[in-house]
Amino acid sequence: MASPPRRGQTALNARASVTREGPVPMTNQDRPQFFRFHNGEKAPLPFALSEYEARLMGLRAIMDANGAAAAVLTSMHNIAYYSGFLYCAFGRPYALVVTASEAVVISAGIDGGQPWRRAACDAITYTDWERDNFWQAVAHVAGRDRCVGFEADHLTLAQTDRLRAFLAPNSIVDIAPATMRQRMVKSEAERDLIRMGAAVADAGGEAIRAAIAEGAREIDVAMAGRDAMELEIAARVPEAEYRDTWVWFQSGPNTDGAHNPVTARALRKGDILSLNTFPMISGYYTALERTLFLGQPDAASLAIWQANVDAHELGISLIRPGVSCAEITHRINDFFAERDLLQYRSFGYGHSFGVLSHYYGREAGLELREDIDTVLEPGMVISMEPMLTIPEGQPGAGGYREHDILIVTADGTENITGFPYGPGHNIV
Repeated sequence: MASPPRRGQTALNARASVTREGPVPMTNQDRPQFFRFHNGEKAPLPFALSEYEARLMGLRAIMDANGAAAAVLTSMHNIAYYSGFLYCAFGRPYALVVTASEAVVISAGIDGGQPWRRAACDAITYTDWERDNFWQAVAHVAGRDRCVGFEADHLTLAQTDRLRAFLAPNSIVDIAPATMRQRMVKSEAERDLIRMGAAVADAGGEAIRAAIAEGAREIDVAMAGRDAMELEIAARVPEAEYRDTWVWFQSGPNTDGAHNPVTARALRKGDILSLNTFPMISGYYTALERTLFLGQPDAASLAIWQANVDAHELGISLIRPGVSCAEITHRINDFFAERDLLQYRSFGYGHSFGVLSHYYGREAGLELREDIDTVLEPGMVISMEPMLTIPEGQPGAGGYREHDILIVTADGTENITGFPYGPGHNIV
């Protein structure tokens, strides 16, 4: 292997600071700002190279439409979408720099050769023994005095200042909304992966239902569902990376929020329960959410549960191409208002799926809310998940939520969630 070039050089031919004979002696002046570490062989990615090439073509079209000669993408979701590599930041910056001729992941030395192995494109490693080596590497690919596309909803003010300092762009343009619109319409390969994720979520749901018992803790039940899903993913995708799959299993008052963490609360007879499984496959999120009861619910609880189920079924019937997110939202609002339940609605009625999770990524342009006018089209993937939260002290107290995933087709939808909902199946 070649020795690392001196600091200040481009360092593009360096592979590592070791040879088969041992470490290569170096001084402070020898250490590179960045280098290529193409260690091992390229790993199988979740999609074919042609899929990533098509995505990059779409990105370059966005760049052309905005006059950008280079794009510096910094979010986990966009880097994963366009390159296949999903980074673990731990306080360090990452980027995918795309020009008319190049696409290069910029990653930290702590990751070794993993970014290159798990990317459909080239990768450069920056070192951490000099401040802003990350931006030196970005500038090497992006160039200076050019129009640069960036993600205004992700890049911090401090990092935007560094972009301006190191790239000296003649202008910058926010391309985040356009990249989100590209991600919102899924390819057939993406839809296949999402279908697989939905099936894994169903398997996790079955494991959770089987683990529910009086005296069991929320954490015990959640672990049963998580373990089942991770084993299922490993069986279905043996060459993938395994990370981030999780379960929120809530009981009693803890059901009042959709994102409430798991606790050690022991289940009691009569509890309302909320089952939430979230398998993650190569950065792609899917979900299953269901209301259950431990023992027969009282009349008030049963009535609210049934109303939410009815709203869920209405919402599923409304999702089709040509209908706007706001229109669907208003129809479900009217349904709840007629039953004097609208004041208990918790949040929007559904959202997009793809490269996203609870700590990165969101396709906010495809959510079932009053302020979203996006019109549904074939290839979009969206949930229907109405939730009613009844405060403690009122009849039927608790959080009621059902959640199905639907793929919008040319003439309707394909519901890819199989786990049953409602009182007929989910009274344990």
